[in-house]
Amino acid sequence: MKIVCYKDKILKAINSVVKGVASKTTMPILEGILIQTNENEIKLTTYDLELGIEYIMECDVKEQGSTVVNAIMFSEIIRKLPDTEISIKLNEKNLLEIECEGSLYKLATMNPEEFPELPKIEIENSIELDQSILKNMIRKTIFAVSTEENRPIFTGCLFEIQNNKLNIVAVDGFRLALRSIFLNKQTKDFSAVIPGKTLNEVNKILSDSFELVKIGVSKNQALFEMDNCKIVTRILDGEFLNYKNVIPENWETRVRVNKNSLQNCFERISLISSSSIEKEKKYPVKVTVDIGKVTISCTNQTGEAKEEMFISTEGKGLEAGFNPKYFLDSLKSIDDEEVFVEFGTNISPCLVKSIENKDYVYMILPIRLKED
Repeated sequence: MKIVCYKDKILKAINSVVKGVASKTTMPILEGILIQTNENEIKLTTYDLELGIEYIMECDVKEQGSTVVNAIMFSEIIRKLPDTEISIKLNEKNLLEIECEGSLYKLATMNPEEFPELPKIEIENSIELDQSILKNMIRKTIFAVSTEENRPIFTGCLFEIQNNKLNIVAVDGFRLALRSIFLNKQTKDFSAVIPGKTLNEVNKILSDSFELVKIGVSKNQALFEMDNCKIVTRILDGEFLNYKNVIPENWETRVRVNKNSLQNCFERISLISSSSIEKEKKYPVKVTVDIGKVTISCTNQTGEAKEEMFISTEGKGLEAGFNPKYFLDSLKSIDDEEVFVEFGTNISPCLVKSIENKDYVYMILPIRLKED
């Protein structure tokens, strides 16, 4: 095997597949990148038995062949080489020679026949949409995915097709993020929970373009196909939250507020909220709604802060506590100039919603305030 390619192209390919490399394994082959040539292109593949990534790129193939090389060592060497042409070949001693200008590296390789094949997925349902749309939807929900492994189903996002609408839902027990879009083509209803780890990698590879990405699912696997890249992942088992039953339909108090102004308030208040001397303690911010005014405040050993906003309010007065990070994560993902913030009681969920449409909802659970 011998190929010649430019550093920027091979590095992009490596960066696209490297997250499919197993980090903790007793199988060294899973720590490698499978390199295969085919006429005037090469295919890089990684697979940790849960997430598999393939990337195909054009290059000058001098000799056909295949090999497996340690992913970390290979990527770090390529990354540090000069920005020019690189020659990569498998020599007679089965060492991978990487040559660039005056640099020459020889790496041990592994048998490509021992590299496990990616699962063959018999697609039962699929959708296609613009890469930019999917990238946007993932970015605006993924932050609410749980990191708690004791509830594995919540470590992924629900992809749900209902009545020709795609809903992507993330929940971690304290908040919920929902993004929706109507699809152009008629599609059968189906649902699957895709691991957050996979979606993070999909999002890095997706482009801000109108080029299509195809999402296909079988009983226990999902496939993302885009450009010259393919990602295979398992689907999470279990019953996802019946989110429609937990999102309140009615409100007792509602404010209409400039999104950036509210975000700036929470960012300033967070300086006090997150600077407690007792780092393990989480101090909520207090949100107080009066007629025509919202006050956001926080008090702890570090000091105290108060922000007042004179805005449009409806309904009853209210006082409730919230984790400011949850509000900030939601607000940062919103592009609208103004939003509705809807409250029930001081112990029921708060909703951040679009004024113009129903393409997103963020739900945040309050924190019980200590009595003064």
